[in-house]
Amino acid sequence: MNSFWIILIHTYLNKLKSKTFIITTILTVVIVLGLTNVNKIINLFDKSGGKVTVIVLDETGTLFDPFKQQLAAINNDIKLAFYKDSEKKAEQTVENGDFDGMILLRFNEEQLPEGVFKAMSIADSSLFIDLQQLKTKLAASKLNLTQVQLQKMYEPVAFEKIALEKNAKTEEELNQARGLVYVLLFVIYFSVIMYANMIAMEVATEKSSRVMEILISSVSPIERMFAKIAGIGLLSLTQLAVFLLVGYFSFTRNIESLKDGFLGIYGFGNIPAATICYATIFFILGYFLYATLAAFLGSLVSRIEDVQQMITPMTLLVVAGFMIAMFGLGKPDAPFITFTSYIPFFTPMIMFLRVGMLTIPFWEAILGIALLVGTIVVLAVFGARVYRGGVLMYGKSNSLKDIKRALQLTKNE
Repeated sequence: MNSFWIILIHTYLNKLKSKTFIITTILTVVIVLGLTNVNKIINLFDKSGGKVTVIVLDETGTLFDPFKQQLAAINNDIKLAFYKDSEKKAEQTVENGDFDGMILLRFNEEQLPEGVFKAMSIADSSLFIDLQQLKTKLAASKLNLTQVQLQKMYEPVAFEKIALEKNAKTEEELNQARGLVYVLLFVIYFSVIMYANMIAMEVATEKSSRVMEILISSVSPIERMFAKIAGIGLLSLTQLAVFLLVGYFSFTRNIESLKDGFLGIYGFGNIPAATICYATIFFILGYFLYATLAAFLGSLVSRIEDVQQMITPMTLLVVAGFMIAMFGLGKPDAPFITFTSYIPFFTPMIMFLRVGMLTIPFWEAILGIALLVGTIVVLAVFGARVYRGGVLMYGKSNSLKDIKRALQLTKNE
């Protein structure tokens, strides 16, 4: 058992001090800080503080004042300035950068307002100004409609959604759960791919340098396999802890600016404890499932260049599970989603999707976890046998057919 802990600690510290780990951690921390400070970053590059000035040429002589009042009630970031010169001169002032844009107001054949907006770039949605409400008011006055009648016309239809299932999530809770599950699915997906690949590369690197020939005589291959998995698992938890701590402190410092936007839409201000528990469980089980698979696939290759080819089927399984989960965000109660949530290689993401977005019976989540644990045990026993023979294989070895050869070597020991 002492050798197990020695290998575990050596793997952990070796990867912890590697340039790849440090660079990846720093880049991800920068991204986390950027996401939690997005409003400050936008304001830093916006010299006008989000304010724009648009000049208005009013050919009618009557539309400017009501249009200005209408716009003030909708958007305070756009300032309108009356312009008396010609349209050509107005365009020149915009081209010179004196103003952000210009609007030409006029009447159409029906004596209703229409406008032309000109700017250096019409891709900026903040400069888009709609005359629809002003046109509606003028049209209503021509039809002798009162303000009350006009409001009744545009009053939204009362449409309430009620779930008959007991303890079902409300529409607001469902929208919040969808955003939270979406983010956590990405965390599970990228973590599984990154750390499982790391294990396969670690095993292949040792074989390519012939270090395995020395280690095999003193340490059991099976013990070494699980020490590698546990060591890199500890590394993943360390890295995720750094991300969570940085994100939490940056998040708490900017919570007021994010409350009405990011938090308001996705509901990250009130994360259910059960969702966090399920995310942790499925993340850990998903890691061990694919880590065990990656370890014995990595043991089948003798060259680092062959690792990606060998683990491609595993990567495709992860991608397939992620794509199904993305589809399930829109229809989490679809029969196809329910069925695939019990396929062990898809369970970490799809069962988590269901428990996060739906109110499913507790036994379904437990059944999914039990199937996942059972698969990990079977894969660990089978993978250990393949790993034991695989580490003794050298030469060109980049096919899944080599699993049979590895099993034969294990029997012959």
